[in-house]
Amino acid sequence: MVKIDIISGFLGAGKTTLIKKLLSSALKGQKIVLIENEFGDIGIDGGFLKEAGVQINEMNSGCICCSLVGDFKKALNKVYVDYSPERIIIEPSGVGKLSDVVKAVKSAELPDSEITSLTAVVDAKKCKLYLKNFGEFYKNQIEEAKCIVLSHTSGIDDGKLDFCIDAVKQLNPQAVLVTTEWDELGGDKIFDAMLNAETLQSQLEKLHDEEVCPVCGHHHGHHHDHEHGEECGCGHDHGHHHDHEHGEECGCGHDHEHHHNHEHGEECGCGHDHGHHHDHEHGEECGCGCGHHHDHGHDADEVFTSWGIETAGKFSCDSIKNALSALDNGDYGTVLRAKGIVKSDDGKWIHFDYVPLESDVRYGTSEVIGRICVIGCKLDEKKLAQLFNVK
Repeated sequence: MVKIDIISGFLGAGKTTLIKKLLSSALKGQKIVLIENEFGDIGIDGGFLKEAGVQINEMNSGCICCSLVGDFKKALNKVYVDYSPERIIIEPSGVGKLSDVVKAVKSAELPDSEITSLTAVVDAKKCKLYLKNFGEFYKNQIEEAKCIVLSHTSGIDDGKLDFCIDAVKQLNPQAVLVTTEWDELGGDKIFDAMLNAETLQSQLEKLHDEEVCPVCGHHHGHHHDHEHGEECGCGHDHGHHHDHEHGEECGCGHDHEHHHNHEHGEECGCGHDHGHHHDHEHGEECGCGCGHHHDHGHDADEVFTSWGIETAGKFSCDSIKNALSALDNGDYGTVLRAKGIVKSDDGKWIHFDYVPLESDVRYGTSEVIGRICVIGCKLDEKKLAQLFNVK
């Protein structure tokens, strides 16, 4: 039986870092193939994982959930036949929808295989920003995951962390949530949470089909006939709707009939999306400047763009740091992610990552040629080339 683990997460959440942690501990010694999906034309993360010692299959120039579906099916079957792995780890593009990735995996009809874990890595520091501006993609990853692993929780403001935890729980109350800083957790513990999440959700889903809940003794069909305000004794929500009386408010304080009387762009206080509005202030465009409302069924290719280049040029750490800092000012478009591996002027190799207002520049393993990739909305490719001093 080939086990398949899908590890998703929005741009820069830390998927690759988590995978490296798992490969060095919980998955050490297993025969693993990693399918790495980069949205841009230039693949970077495969280089970051080079020292992990696993077989890496890179898929660039789109998402396996939209433009690369056919290629992905072929790639999945190819690694199954060529490498006979014990486990296949799939790291989708950060702008991919987890629900579509799962469909693509299932449609490949890989024999003697099963999806053993569905994980979303969520950057606790960027949660509010990305929920507001990229809800269609961001929410889907959270809603479809069995386990949600928060990243970048070290030193975070308590208010930001509380907001992120509340938002995640409201979008997916049944998911197993990992909030402890990664440095305090071994990869074994995180992977155990990922695998147990699948088992726990399967058990909860089975309760919907049983006449009597073995815990509380209630009938858990498609709804619960509790009195208003009464919780099921087992503490879980076992249905698809509440039996409120006519005109009765939901416990969150809002009327969930056919519409909400919120001001334009105002979120429901309970954190749920109850309609077809976008969470911008009146007249405000999406922060990416693309003019789209990202809650209405877009593909990633419609919303996001990428710029990438291969280069034999040499760089200094300072020049890379200065370039990454400049990405915050908006002159190059809305940059959501930048990453690269380039040769330094002292003969070493520089690895770098960027998300808005944060960057990491370090030395790492060498590559056959330098690569730089930038992902965002309405990118100015000419200015980006000038910024990194490449042609």
